[in-house]
Amino acid sequence: MTRRYWNINLEEMMEAGVHFGHGTKKWNPRMAPYISAKRKGIHITNLTRTARFLSETCDLVFDAASRGKNFLIVGTKNKAVDSVASAAIRARCHYVNKKWLGGMLTNWSTTETRLHKFRDLRAEQKMGKLNCLPKRDAAMLKRKLSTLQTYLGGIKYMTGLPDIVIIVDQQQEYTALRECVILGIPTICLIDTNCDPDLADISIPANDDAIASIRLILNKLVSAICEGRSSYIRNR
Repeated sequence: MTRRYWNINLEEMMEAGVHFGHGTKKWNPRMAPYISAKRKGIHITNLTRTARFLSETCDLVFDAASRGKNFLIVGTKNKAVDSVASAAIRARCHYVNKKWLGGMLTNWSTTETRLHKFRDLRAEQKMGKLNCLPKRDAAMLKRKLSTLQTYLGGIKYMTGLPDIVIIVDQQQEYTALRECVILGIPTICLIDTNCDPDLADISIPANDDAIASIRLILNKLVSAICEGRSSYIRNR
């Protein structure tokens, strides 16, 4: 895998607060190798290591995208919702940013059935068929469509399991992570100082509570994915 330059600099990461971890009492001892200091009761992440891991991960996702692989980005906490959606849309990735429905991947046949129903309802709404139904039936189907849009809107074009899953908060998205582990789907996780770096296939030590930090990490990753996709299209 060729190493590339992804314009990752420590000053930009510091400005985004990527280095700020959790309080020292809430840490996971397995994160010790990625922590450089304590400051006012807060652990500080080693940004040099974070930059290296992020750069290596950008190389990896570029390589995967250049081979036509599909990505799923997961982040349902309030501070991640907008960044996850905008990053995924920019890189044409699938995403979940509202709620992870248990079994979304491990019970894929059920998810696929829901997606078919969702697509059918969207098509019927666009053609105006719902307006031809009795008001009560139309209202019920519109509520169902709204619910499906909320929870499945980011994966509406997904036709099979993803090749790689990017997870913003390991603890918040533990169910999603476990499903990936069960299915053998490679995972990339942002890990704060209270996380376990051994759970994901690739871990990027970073502040997963600050919007600016989440946005910066995701932007670097999706930039690499976009370049990889362009390479895939050129070489097809």
